Amino acid sequence: MSTHPQEPDPVPEGAARPPQEDLPPQQERSPREDLPRPGPGGPGTASDEAPDAATGTGAATDEHAAALDELRDRWRRALAELDNLRKRHAKELERERAAERARTAAALLPVIDNLELALAHAQADPGAILEGVKAVRDQAVDALERLGFPRYTETGVPFDPTRHEVVGVVEDTDAEPGTVVQVLRPGYGDADRQIRPAAVTVAKRE
Repeated sequence: MSTHPQEPDPVPEGAARPPQEDLPPQQERSPREDLPRPGPGGPGTASDEAPDAATGTGAATDEHAAALDELRDRWRRALAELDNLRKRHAKELERERAAERARTAAALLPVIDNLELALAHAQADPGAILEGVKAVRDQAVDALERLGFPRYTETGVPFDPTRHEVVGVVEDTDAEPGTVVQVLRPGYGDADRQIRPAAVTVAKRE
């Protein structure tokens, strides 16, 4: 008996060949694998769109930072202007106060001068001292009135708590109840600007 393996009979020409089971099956490839893969710089990659997106975000950030810097600068300028205005107002207020004090002192200087004259002539003519003091008093009252603080000593007027200070209550049949009977100390000023209310006695109410 022959030990050589039998060789298959030759296939007649035109006949179908049987499948060859010994050959490995051909691996199927996906259609996507046949297409060329884009490289790192090819079209359609994320690297193509990233620079545009990054550029847009950076521009917006720069714009916001510039606007914020401008607002900070305007805020600093407003604070500086406000501080300068406050200092200028304080200086003007101090100047006005100094000018008002000077006007008041100037109005009282003639009163002091006349008092000195009255004292100087008191020894030479003692009887004239009374008239001199009255004249000085009238001059001082006139100075206060010109400064906006007129003197009031009216009696027989209704009691006004904004102008009068009650120091006593008396019975007076000739006066209406609640009216000023006597002024013990004159008042100076008016309803808006008052230095001192008048000290008065008032008729008793029945």
